[in-house]
Amino acid sequence: MPLEMNREVFITCAVTGSGGTQDRSPNVPRSPKEIADSAIAAAKAGAAVVHCHVRDPETGVPSRRLDYYREVTDRIRDAETDVVLNLTAGMGGDIIFNGGENPLPLSQNGTDMVGPSERVEHVRQCMPEICTLDCGTMNFAEADYVMTNTPGMLTAMGTMMTEMGVMPEIEAFDTGHLWYAKELVKQGALKGPALVQLCMGVPWGAPDDLNTFMAMVNNVPDDWTFSAFGLGRNQMPYVAASVLAGGNVRVGLEDNLMLEKGVFARNDQLVERAVTIVENLGARVIGPDEVRAKLSLTKRAPV
Repeated sequence: MPLEMNREVFITCAVTGSGGTQDRSPNVPRSPKEIADSAIAAAKAGAAVVHCHVRDPETGVPSRRLDYYREVTDRIRDAETDVVLNLTAGMGGDIIFNGGENPLPLSQNGTDMVGPSERVEHVRQCMPEICTLDCGTMNFAEADYVMTNTPGMLTAMGTMMTEMGVMPEIEAFDTGHLWYAKELVKQGALKGPALVQLCMGVPWGAPDDLNTFMAMVNNVPDDWTFSAFGLGRNQMPYVAASVLAGGNVRVGLEDNLMLEKGVFARNDQLVERAVTIVENLGARVIGPDEVRAKLSLTKRAPV
């Protein structure tokens, strides 16, 4: 296929994530203030979009508490630095089976399974411009953990997001997730043209080799907007790969903790490095207002 490089690129910073990374780097933000401050610093460094999870301030364990989301949202919106807010809606779909010959009853250590309305209640209360929609069920790294997003759940959640006026960012961890995302648009649960994040190298979804990546890219409809990321040391190579393939980029501590071997990164440092790569490729990094115009988003004041 001919090279169709993206010349107008937006950068998303995934600030903290929902993985158990809080004890692996001193720079992973925990409290709502730390998360908001890190998001604002990333925006100042060139991120047009910040993607936020929340954590327990004391333990750093991922959380779904509404008051944490409200505080992060309000702090970011009250800041003088403008940025497009993207909140996760991926929490509340975690099933952990007991191992061995007796998988049931489900393990109570980590299982967190709630209905579609509860999974998007923080979105309803905070009204970000974008929220994520993990578009499929997947074996996710750990031996007995399943990230659960059934077709019925996705139809319900996608419909709620659309009715709220919040743009879903489809998180595609494999080609089948893109297949179902197109079906959601066909059914009317999601509006087209849609926004997609291609998630490469997340065990056990799509591997992060370039052949698989281009298979993912080629399954994105021409009028949709896509972004992509790779994990760990492949984060920065995927900045270049996504731009060259016609997409936008995502970096941040959710996906990678290191600036270089032995050096823990901050979110703003990862964004700065992504800006350098994008500009050295001959593309321009666009800001939040241009992203809003591109995706037909409406900036919202503090709720």
